Amino acid sequence: MLVKEIMNERHPSIYEDELATKARAIIRDLGLRILPVTNDHRKLLGKASRRDVMTISSSVSPMRVKGIMTPAKHVATVDDDAAATVKAMLRVDVWCAPVVASAQDQTYKGVMGLENFIEPLIRTSPEKLIKDVSEVMTKKVVVCSPDDEIDNIWRLMQEKRLAGLPVVKKDKLIGIITQKDLLEAGTILPTFEAPKGRFQAPSKVSSIMKTGVTSVEPSTKVIRVAKVMVSKDVGRVPVTDENAKLVGIVDREDVAKMLVR
Repeated sequence: MLVKEIMNERHPSIYEDELATKARAIIRDLGLRILPVTNDHRKLLGKASRRDVMTISSSVSPMRVKGIMTPAKHVATVDDDAAATVKAMLRVDVWCAPVVASAQDQTYKGVMGLENFIEPLIRTSPEKLIKDVSEVMTKKVVVCSPDDEIDNIWRLMQEKRLAGLPVVKKDKLIGIITQKDLLEAGTILPTFEAPKGRFQAPSKVSSIMKTGVTSVEPSTKVIRVAKVMVSKDVGRVPVTDENAKLVGIVDREDVAKMLVR
């Protein structure tokens, strides 16, 4: 299976000289993890991520995309082997990689995400995902409280390189908060900005966290988790016991690793 067979050819990109606030709006409104950055000739220059756009200090900032973009840790080509590409992505800890025409021709062609690899293999190689969640989940989970200030949680995500945190109260899972939630809520550093540009007092996690989170038990098969990730476009699924106590978490990386072994 080649990258060109499963990549997202319709994934949008943005030019380096466009406003960074436009990149933020595109990432927020379309729920993107990365937004590839190109020059006027559609040659790949880098990418803007949720992490990058959340450092913009104002909704009217004159900063251009080239001022916030960062290099892509891995760039795939359309003719690369998909499994080898996923292995390379996992080595550098990325879930999405821009795709170009070839090593010689850096024309932007689309994005390869772990979900693009996981989805077809749920159908063709379900036997690779028959383990219990307890065998692959991360047991030492970084969590937060509903009373934590969002400023501090965003900084924690930055420090730990985490895209989402379960929210717990008395050891029980009550919600989840992700970079996507922060971006949709108008989060910026060093504080938060209202829709019309007025700064607000620091908010609590409880004000923007998602409740009614899909969770699974340790005995759940990984294939069920993979199906939830693809169908609901979620990056991580908490694992709880019969008393709703958080005991672990499974993310797309855990699933992808099982498929490329």
